Amino acid sequence: MEKKIVRTPNAPAPIGPYNQAVLCGNMLFVSGQIPLHPTTGQMLTGDIKAQTALVMENIKAVLDTVGLDFSHVVKSTIFLTDMGQFPQVNEVYGGHFDHATAPARETVQVCALPKGANVEISVIAMA
Repeated sequence: MEKKIVRTPNAPAPIGPYNQAVLCGNMLFVSGQIPLHPTTGQMLTGDIKAQTALVMENIKAVLDTVGLDFSHVVKSTIFLTDMGQFPQVNEVYGGHFDHATAPARETVQVCALPKGANVEISVIAMA
């Protein structure tokens, strides 16, 4: 099975030795997205709901690149620096999925995220 690197200018460029996503067969592995603006590279701070919305927009941009959308997501992982913000993050995140067919997911609290982000989300999608 061949591995294809997926890149789009509509999501933030990687800040380390990784790619935005890797397509392997019919599985798309999207690297964790943080609330970085794709064109300016600036971190969105402040309201966690706005940060989560930008993270989801970044994920959508990567999915769009290979003709997929949130209905194709089968697994997601949410990383938070403050589990007290989970209800707000969950509200924004949940707005992108049909609850009856939402993906498997875990949410974990971590002590820190890249660039001082408060939320990071990664997904696996299937074509």
